[in-house]
Amino acid sequence: MRFQWLTAVSLLFSVVALASPTVNQETEVHLRIEGAEKTIFEGKIRTRGHNVTTASGGDHHCDGTNNKENPRPGPTCTSALADAARLKHFGFDGTFFAEFDDFLITSIGGDAQTTTEFWGLLLNFVFTPVGGCQQEVKKDDHILWAFDAFNKVHFLALAGPATAHRNQPVVLTVIDGLTGIPVAGAEVNGQTSDSKGKISVTFAKAGVNGVKAEKSDSLRSNQLDILVLP
Repeated sequence: MRFQWLTAVSLLFSVVALASPTVNQETEVHLRIEGAEKTIFEGKIRTRGHNVTTASGGDHHCDGTNNKENPRPGPTCTSALADAARLKHFGFDGTFFAEFDDFLITSIGGDAQTTTEFWGLLLNFVFTPVGGCQQEVKKDDHILWAFDAFNKVHFLALAGPATAHRNQPVVLTVIDGLTGIPVAGAEVNGQTSDSKGKISVTFAKAGVNGVKAEKSDSLRSNQLDILVLP
């Protein structure tokens, strides 16, 4: 009987352990940082919640429990920013506000906010309702830090085929990532999108060609990598 009881207890603890989520597990996310004139970072990054230090704000925890936003610590938008900055050796700064228990990011990669231009934060093309240390992220989420975010008409998203042939046109599509609406007048590789957001482009060089969509009143798009075959 004692053996059966111990076996049952052991099984119960095993089930509970399997059912419980891993706290603050290192997670791979997509991070893009669009500066004033160029893309500062774009790629995958592995992150977990941890302390973040800035020159203006000091050292503070940044694990989603900030301001009691989440019950358990986890990876966040700002922890991903800090990890990318450390990995790729670019700077960032932010002021810490105790009332929000969070940083206001003021500068990334040398692009500092002005009186009219501020850094904005989007998660999966939606403005986050809280700061970057409060906003937890999940595997494969798309984090976007955007300079002058609140003055942009569109947040461009570019899609198209993974492969193309040299000197043969392919059609790419530009939409507003926030609304899904096609965007006209965006430029990709010297060509301009039509009213349906379509652009026909031709690549003269074989190999991987990376392109972005740009428009003067909008945030530049993600990079689309196309393998151009001979």
